[in-house]
Amino acid sequence: MTQRESMDYDVVIVGAGPAGLSAAIRLRQAAPDLSVVVLEKGSEVGAHVLSGAVLDPVGLDALLPDWRERDHPTMTPVTEDLFYVLGEGGRARVPNRLMPPMMSNHGNFIVSMGDLCRWLAREAEALGAEVFPGMACSQLVVEGDVLKGVVAGEMGRVADGTWEGAEGPQYEPGLEVRGKYVLLAEGVRGSLSEQAIARWRLQGREPQKYGLGMKELWVLDPAQHREGLVMHSMGWPLGRNAGGGSFIYHMGNNQAYVGFVVHLNYRNPHVFPYMEFQRFKHHPLIQPMLEGGKRVAYGARAITEGGWQSLPTLAFPGGALLGCSAGMVNVPRIKGNHNAMLSGIAAADAAAEAIGAGRAGDALTAYETAVRTGAIGRDLRAARNVKPAWSRYGLVASLGVGGLDMWANRLFGRGIVPTLPHGKTDAEATEPAAKHKPIAYPRPDGRISFDRVTNVAFSGTNHEAAQPAHLKLRDPSVPIRVNLPLYDEPAQRYCPAGVYEVVREEAGPRFQINFQNCVHCKTCDIKDPSRNIVWTTPQGGDGPNYPNM
Repeated sequence: MTQRESMDYDVVIVGAGPAGLSAAIRLRQAAPDLSVVVLEKGSEVGAHVLSGAVLDPVGLDALLPDWRERDHPTMTPVTEDLFYVLGEGGRARVPNRLMPPMMSNHGNFIVSMGDLCRWLAREAEALGAEVFPGMACSQLVVEGDVLKGVVAGEMGRVADGTWEGAEGPQYEPGLEVRGKYVLLAEGVRGSLSEQAIARWRLQGREPQKYGLGMKELWVLDPAQHREGLVMHSMGWPLGRNAGGGSFIYHMGNNQAYVGFVVHLNYRNPHVFPYMEFQRFKHHPLIQPMLEGGKRVAYGARAITEGGWQSLPTLAFPGGALLGCSAGMVNVPRIKGNHNAMLSGIAAADAAAEAIGAGRAGDALTAYETAVRTGAIGRDLRAARNVKPAWSRYGLVASLGVGGLDMWANRLFGRGIVPTLPHGKTDAEATEPAAKHKPIAYPRPDGRISFDRVTNVAFSGTNHEAAQPAHLKLRDPSVPIRVNLPLYDEPAQRYCPAGVYEVVREEAGPRFQINFQNCVHCKTCDIKDPSRNIVWTTPQGGDGPNYPNM
């Protein structure tokens, strides 16, 4: 058994995103004597942070009420808020007055969440919290039924054909980082969070649902740039193939975020989400905006979309789930950062109170209550039927049923439609390829649209080649034996980074995993119809290095 040194803190936080850093700041505000550590797997804070992002400042206001007077990162106030339903060659604008008030973006800010998290990390450190990037957390430390800590910083394993790999000549066992409470703020589908959900049976009433968000950072022709513009669309090119839509946010310095979301409950395994994104950019409304511009960065990330009915139990012995590790995205708003920050504040308040009362290792039930009965719960409940209505009845019904329910929550304080179930997981939703026609996608032109391998080069992704692949197969035979004949092996298409290939050879097809390309989106862990792929944490610092994303 590997022997490790240990370090003890009052509170251990896994993940330096908006939830984890908000928790660190709030803990030190509430109880300056508490020892707090934040462990981040990225090479630096913000390296693995990918979000839209239009920020509702409600979380930031609660955390740092004077943030506007501080030297904060650049934030672009929203000045225009446009919503379109697209057809192949046309569009229809949805009037703002018909949209539920929560859908309005006026008063919000276009931000780089990576930059914001870097700033929050500096604020946390100034208050006395310790923040360590490059410290991937690979294991839970459990004693009895209580989460006591995590293993962080294990390095130097080499590939030997086994699940975990072998201890190489430069092997470092890492540390056991222990705390009275451990807050898991890993983001969507975090590996430790998923282990905790399974171990302590924390699953929500309904299965968690996901979308795949892909995003490019563009520098636009100044003539096409409209600082403060926020634009969303639904409809083409997805049509009936999948739910989803686009976002385009114009920041300062002629920059714009161009993004696309595909809901992962699509049935046709021939759907190619990345190519849907590239095709979208050629719509007559969009292409002129990008002409003369330059794509400078790319990334992708899964999005939790289950909402209210999919929230897991948040508190368990010694630990808690924060932000997107629990699934706090408001789907119609395409926003979760505000709820992530509010969850960090609520978890910190509960942990500080518990430690002050001499407790440790119990379930922070006060945190659970605060989330479900407070601002986060109200935000998620109001939007709870948009996603399942879309999945069941299509886009138009979703706009009608979901919009009506959101208006009712606004006017009467409660919805008028019963909570709709989600039903199948996204993996279970995948149907055999024989039931569907292949989709012919146009070839990227290299100017407005780009192939996956080229775009991945703009994500700054790197993984040490000698390490074991962090993308594990429960049964290595399944991709070729099951998924290829039944589903035309959809991993070839659902991965936005070209990690998975079916290589045709004289001896027969072979499944290849190019794990060095992985941008940590977690789609494979979600959408594989055989549930055969397990995403695990690579060694510290490896993965994407997103600039200004």
